[in-house]
Amino acid sequence: MTFIKTLVLLLLSSPAFATSGSPATLDLTSHWVGYVALALFALAYIFVMVEEFTHFRKSKPVILVAGIIWGLIGWVYAQHGLPHSAEVALKHNILEYSELMLFLLVAMTYIEAMRERNVFETLKVWLINKGLTFRQLFWLTGFLAFFISPVADNLTTALIMGAVVMAVGKGNPKFVSLAFINIVVAANAGGAFSPFGDITTLMVWQKGVVGFSQFFDLFIPSLINFLVPAAIMHFFIKDDVAVGNNQAVKIKIGGLAIVVLFVLTIFTAVSFYNFLHLPPAMGMMTGMSYLMIAAFFIRREERKTQEGGFDVFKKIALAEWDTLLFFFGVIISVGGLGFMGYLALTSELMYASLGATYANILVGVLSSIVDNIPVMFAVLTMNPDMSLGQWLLVTLTAGVGGSLLSVGSAAGVALMGQSKGLYTFVSHLKWMPVIALGYIASVLVHLWWNKELFNVPI
Repeated sequence: MTFIKTLVLLLLSSPAFATSGSPATLDLTSHWVGYVALALFALAYIFVMVEEFTHFRKSKPVILVAGIIWGLIGWVYAQHGLPHSAEVALKHNILEYSELMLFLLVAMTYIEAMRERNVFETLKVWLINKGLTFRQLFWLTGFLAFFISPVADNLTTALIMGAVVMAVGKGNPKFVSLAFINIVVAANAGGAFSPFGDITTLMVWQKGVVGFSQFFDLFIPSLINFLVPAAIMHFFIKDDVAVGNNQAVKIKIGGLAIVVLFVLTIFTAVSFYNFLHLPPAMGMMTGMSYLMIAAFFIRREERKTQEGGFDVFKKIALAEWDTLLFFFGVIISVGGLGFMGYLALTSELMYASLGATYANILVGVLSSIVDNIPVMFAVLTMNPDMSLGQWLLVTLTAGVGGSLLSVGSAAGVALMGQSKGLYTFVSHLKWMPVIALGYIASVLVHLWWNKELFNVPI
């Protein structure tokens, strides 16, 4: 809500209804249509933030508001004899969303396929049966979350590691709480140094402001973000031995092949973008064909021993459609607010007044309250004139800032639901000063470790 409040405050100094920049663009920041759009977006986001309690899917209010916002824009532009200007702007936003959606759909389908083939379940059982101490398990789940999330999304990673913690820590509520906090921080930090680790990094990569290999300059700052709070929490965990359940699970036919194909798909997407200068979504869709062809042979092999078999289209159906449609509503809504002129005002307030460094640090704080996706999309839409070092800084802060509060990232929200009351908003809030210390340390390390990148223009 802080993001919305900032926008509302900007209205006090915004000009009256006028034209700006291009003659085909209207400044609606002081028009009643702009006020209504802001109020509706704020209301929709309230519904998103209370989804855990209302069970009202987050995609529903934002899609409705997106339609109303652009309907109002279209009406105003038609009244001023500019019927096609709004159409062109909306098509641009839809194109941006389409590339993101296709990319994510392929990634989610692969994750669902690996989950159904017991790839993640096998990893979980292996960890449970290792006979580790609680401290060892704390560090192992943290490091695995940090290194898996750059490839898989941070939500899936957090759920896998959370299942391990719940299986061995049922009688140790303090361990469960601290381990869940550690997993949230580690998953968010690991996702910050990879284009595939988080939606925000994917948006930054697809926008072209940071190259694929340049994301890895954030590895050390991201690692510091995870290690600082983990090292402090380590001393609050008893070093008792965790007990496993000796359960045995095998990877199903084709499971390892799907893992290899997923890696090949990522390589294809990167190659399409770096060498062929084509959208990475096209590379990912090509990678989807790898899975679809493999599914044919897996299904044929399984039918020799059982009825049914592996169906790739069922895996597509199991993708997080609510999340994908939520992204649609957010991107289209924020795009509408930007087209009205609000993001230009916000950019002026944040980047011109505060300076890029402080503004980018503030983005991370905002992302702990408001979802980092609309915040990052807003920054990309503003497109402030920044060096590579500053773009990496905002990528880092938007990625790890969500760890400051349990509701600041999908990983935190998911683990609160998985923990059965052992990990809550309040239990996370108690450790926020320690997490904030890691956040500050990661920013300082980036400013020092990558100082030469702050002189590299985009």
